[in-house]
Amino acid sequence: MKLEFAPLNIPLARRLQTAAVFQWVLSFLLLTEVCFGIMVMLIICNYWFLYIPYLTWLYFDWQTPEQGGRKSNWVRSWTVWRHFKDYFPIHLIKTQDLDLGHNYIFGFHPHGILVPGAFGNFCTNYSDFKKLFPGFTSYLHVTSCWLPTPFFREYLMSFGMVSVSKKSVSHVLSKSDGGNISVIVLGGARESLEAQPEKCALYIRQRKGFIKMALTHGAHLVPVFSFGENELYKQINNPEGSWLRTVQEIVLKLMGFPLPLFYARGLFQYSFGLMPYRKPIHTVVGRPIPVRQTLHPTPEQMEELLQTYMEELRKLFDEHKAKYGIPENKTLVFK
Repeated sequence: MKLEFAPLNIPLARRLQTAAVFQWVLSFLLLTEVCFGIMVMLIICNYWFLYIPYLTWLYFDWQTPEQGGRKSNWVRSWTVWRHFKDYFPIHLIKTQDLDLGHNYIFGFHPHGILVPGAFGNFCTNYSDFKKLFPGFTSYLHVTSCWLPTPFFREYLMSFGMVSVSKKSVSHVLSKSDGGNISVIVLGGARESLEAQPEKCALYIRQRKGFIKMALTHGAHLVPVFSFGENELYKQINNPEGSWLRTVQEIVLKLMGFPLPLFYARGLFQYSFGLMPYRKPIHTVVGRPIPVRQTLHPTPEQMEELLQTYMEELRKLFDEHKAKYGIPENKTLVFK
């Protein structure tokens, strides 16, 4: 493989952007293991005056990720996140105003590999979220397997990340006077195995948990499509039925997360590595779907609302795809 090295005269601003994204990628790939390792070393070295107070506090704080988390405006305002946003860059686009008197579920699509569009728009103070949706508070729901990790859980919650469990979503949507937004990446870990440039496959037909939550709480549904999310990485070819996909499916069932074999560019060269490509991300927030509260929704009601949601999501995609580099003949595939 011929390596294409980055030139030496790159402006400082671009170098800072690259460094910001590099530390972000490493944090989500390695920080879980590092935090577990720190805790193990504290125990092995018998630093009881450090790990016993923390584990005691952790015992009493265990439910916090399911009770709205613990957001830190200081962490969300770190300058590194401005450089992170500018690397791609990341944009948030609103198509319609929201009523502050309601709670909402933002269904975020597609999952992609590491979902930087969801992080940049809803977990930092450098997006246009507050300007476009004044008065609203967003919560990004993430897989629950990350949140038991010592120390790492504190880092995640400081951005406004909370568990994707039923209890956590219910807590956010239970605000009586409205103004809360649950952001859920609906395709989940399985959809990351489909993340390829120009692919538009979404796992949603069996994802009815968010539909039930919307009906139970009367939360309005809003489809969100993040154009450019699948263009950030390439994957080793893994079609359904291949031995590689079979192994990945087994790992997903056993561990709760997949092992997508992805690659893009490197830190100092453009040929191979784990750094995402510099591709613009345009996260488009669609029209809200009004939902009447139904405490005990029937399967028929859930299916009807899911079909309505998929129709609105397809309309959103078709209306904006040409503006953001998607060929006119491309259409969404719901699995």
